[in-house]
Amino acid sequence: MNKPIIHPYIPIAIGVLTVGFSAVVVKLITADAGVIAFYRMFFSVVFMLPFFLHSYRHELKELTRRDWLFSSVAGIFLAIHFILWFESLTYTSVASSTVLVTLQPIFALAGTALFFKEVISGKMLIAVLVALSGSVVISWGDFQLSGAALFGDVLALLACLFITAYLLVGQDVRKRVSLVTYTFLVYLASSIALFIYVVGTRQSLLHYPASDWAWFLVLALLPNLLGHTLFNWAIKWVSTNVVSIAVLFEPVIASIAAYYILRESISIPQLIGGIIVLIGILLFVIDVQAIKKKLFLKNT
Repeated sequence: MNKPIIHPYIPIAIGVLTVGFSAVVVKLITADAGVIAFYRMFFSVVFMLPFFLHSYRHELKELTRRDWLFSSVAGIFLAIHFILWFESLTYTSVASSTVLVTLQPIFALAGTALFFKEVISGKMLIAVLVALSGSVVISWGDFQLSGAALFGDVLALLACLFITAYLLVGQDVRKRVSLVTYTFLVYLASSIALFIYVVGTRQSLLHYPASDWAWFLVLALLPNLLGHTLFNWAIKWVSTNVVSIAVLFEPVIASIAAYYILRESISIPQLIGGIIVLIGILLFVIDVQAIKKKLFLKNT
């Protein structure tokens, strides 16, 4: 009972693969970014609904106004993240977009330091500077390529900012609410926000080819439900450090998939900048985990 049925690295690898292909799937869809984001969230809610109603609906009675508010705000931030990220893929490459969105831990560092007064070590700052310098290399290369590509990079960075805000807001609620209930509420709030956005911008919710509908379902099932569920399961058996480092392979997988499926080439600045970004984030994750380990040993 104390051992997992399969080695945790296997579900982690599957999770990274499903998340890594999501950017390529988005580029294969003909619908606008807001519509893609809406159906990704909406179908996730539909798939979760029977399970939630059967096993977790009683938790709704225990939620406070603060829980409802923060879950709703988190859902709105998640919606904005997907709109910006999917839109960025219209202008820039999968490689640039996914690498820049991977800067999320760096944005989170600034957020936790600002709002939660968490300590920032010298090693963390060095890792941040390394990662940010890599993003500058990518953006400079894209700027030389075209202004549109640079605009896509900016959208990807803004998407990274909002996914960080989503995580920071949800951090408070997750201390009191189960993962399933919180995820369901956030996805529901995100779906509602995206529906309002799509209707308000007069984007069509219907009349798409069968391939688009298939890809909508794939986005909901694989990256959203399967990928993140596998990560959450694996954390029971392995350190969060392992999952955090594994997720860094997302832009690598996305770039390789884009090369073979979309015929997107990878420029020298993208390659060099991407490697620098991933090294910086890797150093950052390792230092964060080292600090947590020291605090744990100190408290015990």
